[in-house]
Amino acid sequence: MSSTPSSQVLSIGALAQRAGLAPSAIRFYEQQGLMASQRSASGQRRYTRADLRRLAFIRAAQTLGLSLEEIRAALASLPEGRTPTKADWERLSRGWKTLLDARIAAMTRLRDRLGSCIGCGCLSLKSCALYNADDAAAVRGPGARYLLGEAPATQPAAKAAPITPPAGSRRSAAGRPARRE
Repeated sequence: MSSTPSSQVLSIGALAQRAGLAPSAIRFYEQQGLMASQRSASGQRRYTRADLRRLAFIRAAQTLGLSLEEIRAALASLPEGRTPTKADWERLSRGWKTLLDARIAAMTRLRDRLGSCIGCGCLSLKSCALYNADDAAAVRGPGARYLLGEAPATQPAAKAAPITPPAGSRRSAAGRPARRE
């Protein structure tokens, strides 16, 4: 950063204020490998004005619902850790279109089902589109599989194959999720 004029160098506080973030968020992004700082002679973090655009890119990608891992991969695809340009954003966002379309479709399904699902109190487990007897949907992956748009199995739960909980999940002896306290 020695070649950067001092008028173009920002402290973490100045960068945070300009970006509308807390300094802790910037330190977190650094810890996650999404950005980097240089250190002054006294060890303080220093940033360039280009880092404002990098933070804007990160926040825009998060607003789209991208995970930090997806954002990290996008930034890693740039030459030499460069701050994304308009052309970079256009190229990367084209690649996210399918992902975003799938998320929009899932959210539309969720919105359209909100009036007749979770917490409705219908007590009609035979006709409830979300009823998941004996957690039969666990073999399909984590989350509310039926609410995400997958069709419930047509065979009765009693005839379903034994369910193996997803890796890393905690289950009680009865096969139900263990209560975390």
